[in-house]
Amino acid sequence: MLSSRNILNFLVNKDVRKLLKRKDSDANETGIALEELRASLFNNFCSSENAKHLQQRLCTPSVALTFNFVIAIGIIFMNKWVLKNAGFQFPVFLSFIHYVVTLALMAILNALSLIPPSPPLKSTPLFTLGLVMSLCTGLANVSLKYNSVGFYQMAKIAVTPTIVLAEYIWYKKKVSFTKVFALAVVSIGVAVATVTDLQFSFFGASVAFSWIIPSAISKILWSSLQQRENWTALALMWKTTPISLLCLLVMIPLLDPPGAFSYDWNFINTSMILISGVFGFLLQFSGALALGATSAISHVVLGQFKTCVLLLGNYYIFSSNPGTTSICGAFVAIAGMSFYTYLNLQNGNLKSRKESPRKDDQESKDNGDTFIGEPI
Repeated sequence: MLSSRNILNFLVNKDVRKLLKRKDSDANETGIALEELRASLFNNFCSSENAKHLQQRLCTPSVALTFNFVIAIGIIFMNKWVLKNAGFQFPVFLSFIHYVVTLALMAILNALSLIPPSPPLKSTPLFTLGLVMSLCTGLANVSLKYNSVGFYQMAKIAVTPTIVLAEYIWYKKKVSFTKVFALAVVSIGVAVATVTDLQFSFFGASVAFSWIIPSAISKILWSSLQQRENWTALALMWKTTPISLLCLLVMIPLLDPPGAFSYDWNFINTSMILISGVFGFLLQFSGALALGATSAISHVVLGQFKTCVLLLGNYYIFSSNPGTTSICGAFVAIAGMSFYTYLNLQNGNLKSRKESPRKDDQESKDNGDTFIGEPI
């Protein structure tokens, strides 16, 4: 065994002291690197503008639209199970539960400092967004209860011209003739695809048409506040969810039948309703990301694409027969969506080409390569 004197001589050895000093220096460098990484991550969330740029880098339009598409398909089947199989006949109260779950999850994210700060903004747009979000969510579930899915989709077609008209009035935003033609083809295709499933009541039709304007306004506000005011999806959800909850609380006795508290709240039903609430949170979050990355009209076109995919998927996978007319309408709508996507890509390429010479000119000015007179 080594004696204590030998161990002491080993530790005071010159080479050992150098080794320990180098290890301590490496540890300090590692600590400094970790601190710089933590500071960099904090800086990305310390301002609304940095948080918005981080959201744009991480969530491209294709990622946002795909995420929203997958979640939208999932919540359709989940809500159908809750409203039909579980016998939960309270659509507005179901929306209220969705927003309660959303607020709880948002509170957890806020406690973990994962919600970016909010940019300065008057409270009026936030209150308006919270109000129309509660209206379009609650009225949509009521419409699905009293109308067929086909009539619900027919009502959604009217959202597209409503958005075009509202954006022209508010922002003087014009849509080219080719895009109008593509959107018309999409609308006609969806109408033909769903024309065989038009079952509705007078009350259901009134609710469906009352849903159109709040739905259009909510999409426009979600898109414009993120693209023009440096808001992020999480920050907007954190500010508007309490407003939507209060509005839904007022709508419950007006639109829902009585008896929600006497419902059979067993373990399975309660679990499925809570899972539906998680899907509701993901749907709102993915929809906000998609609206921030694209536009209100593109988000509507995505919803109509979802309708066509569900119709064709039921036909090819589950051998359901919606009819030749519906299938042809779905293919016509998808062709119109493809043309609309092509036009958007072309516009994006033109904008990038116009912006690149400006960036090159600015860089050359910064480097001192350009000056008044003849070029070199």
